[in-house]
Amino acid sequence: MTVLRVVVDQMIAPVPGPIGRYAEELTRGLIATAPLDCEVEGIVSSSPPERYEQLEAALPGLSGLYKTTLARRELAATWQLGLTTSPGGGMIHAPGLLAPLRRHDRLNDGTQIAVTIHDLLAWTHPGSFTNATVAWHKVMVRRARKHADAIVVPSHALAEQLCEIADFGDRVQVIPGAGRSNLSVPLDANKRALALGLPETFVLATGSLEPRKGVTALIEGLGASGAPDVPLLILGSDSWGEIELAAIVDEAGLPEGRVRALGTLSDEDYAVTLARATVFVNPSLEEGFASSIIDAFRFETPVVHSDAPALVEVAGDAGVAVAREPAKEYPGRLAASIAAVLGDDERAARLRISGADRARAFSWRDAAERVWQLHADL
Repeated sequence: MTVLRVVVDQMIAPVPGPIGRYAEELTRGLIATAPLDCEVEGIVSSSPPERYEQLEAALPGLSGLYKTTLARRELAATWQLGLTTSPGGGMIHAPGLLAPLRRHDRLNDGTQIAVTIHDLLAWTHPGSFTNATVAWHKVMVRRARKHADAIVVPSHALAEQLCEIADFGDRVQVIPGAGRSNLSVPLDANKRALALGLPETFVLATGSLEPRKGVTALIEGLGASGAPDVPLLILGSDSWGEIELAAIVDEAGLPEGRVRALGTLSDEDYAVTLARATVFVNPSLEEGFASSIIDAFRFETPVVHSDAPALVEVAGDAGVAVAREPAKEYPGRLAASIAAVLGDDERAARLRISGADRARAFSWRDAAERVWQLHADL
């Protein structure tokens, strides 16, 4: 029996984040597409029993869990130094940079390690993280350059960017992810929309108030003279560090209540909000991928996004791309692009159709099959 061991630890982190969701979706896909005589095991840090039960419930069909003797913080620090034992030889797939990267002999002992790099923000936007997190990312990328047999990235844009950071040769493989696989509008959609306070017409944006996410630029644009007078709901928190949403809204000259943060939503509430949004906006200045755009496409919601290369790659011709440069004009261009969609029913209808078609280009099953093929080729 051939075993593929997947590092699923991020799924049970205090804040799983996008990598935790990616790990869950991909691992489910790997289990579902496992070739004959192949199975999938999980690798997880030392955790309370209920965390192991949580993993096993979320990943039906997982053949087992390799439980390390170290807790998550210690495991990350030790793997950073390449000092810990690993789950033995065989195929190891890491949905992030947390991986047992060490010297090994792929040809003679059959050990192979693939890691996933989701972005290079530690280099391009280090202010997005703590100093310790930036240092950890940079060290793990260096270890990956030395010891990883394959590097998975979610977009060609990120692959090109990675080449500027380090030379990985032909080890880089572009395997896009997808949106949330279990999203559907629930039967109690009206009740949920009422509880969420969703207006009849509204713009929905994704992102925190971190400057890189572009949400501040979007709010500034909507506060300018001539901008569309429409409520803005944000899939994110109402603060980032010392930055407060209320202050940004006030500085933009928008009335109280015009802009509201929804925080973190359940999958059901997220689906209802996406489906009822008039326009979805991803104004981020840089990303490695853009699963939220795929989610919006699935619900036939017109999408406006920045011209960040990864966002353009994901959206194709199905969204409205807005130039980020010159930066001082970006807020106005965002507002103008939103107004153009809001004011043109025929254009909005075309975007809904092209978006739904574009969404079908991404699936977790396809991603999983390509990961299996990657390991087979190694």
